Amino acid sequence: MSTESLQKHTRQHTVEQLRRRLPKGTRLVLQEMDDPRAPPVGTKGTVEGIDDAGHILMHWDNGSGLNLIPGHDRYSILHPGDEV
Repeated sequence: MSTESLQKHTRQHTVEQLRRRLPKGTRLVLQEMDDPRAPPVGTKGTVEGIDDAGHILMHWDNGSGLNLIPGHDRYSILHPGDEV
């Protein structure tokens, strides 16, 4: 297997894992995002999906649609009962 096809396979596997771990409708809370347009830390949002690049497509409660980049941005999953 070439290096390129190995990287593609690894990337596809990572995206598939993210899609299983963060299905549409999963609630997240932002811990850190290094972007001047980022929602404030602590903002909650809903996962809309995972794109083929592995970015988490978000709808933030404050109306922002800025996506999360796993491994770069920090977030945590809100489990049922965590929100008041």
